[in-house]
Amino acid sequence: MNRRRFLRRVMTGVAGTTMGIGVAKAGLHLGEASAQETRRVVCEVKGFSCITCATGLEVMLRQEKGVTQASASYPDGKVVIGFDENLISEDKLKEFIVRCGFSVV
Repeated sequence: MNRRRFLRRVMTGVAGTTMGIGVAKAGLHLGEASAQETRRVVCEVKGFSCITCATGLEVMLRQEKGVTQASASYPDGKVVIGFDENLISEDKLKEFIVRCGFSVV
């Protein structure tokens, strides 16, 4: 994983919103009030080198359409994702995690 590129993606993804990190940390989606959590998945993630990686992945997942909740744990190497199956699939979420530079076991 290219840590510098990942952190740049996290910061530019959040900085472009008017409410910034406060919105992302609260788990709110700008312009998306209709997503209802219909499913929850726990993914084992390889590649977290620090807590910033886990936090950054949470922030980026929460910005994805259909994601209602994301909570990553650096020590456990896991991420719990709540999502609306009508808007996004488990496979698409795993693909997103891989595109962020991590691997899903």
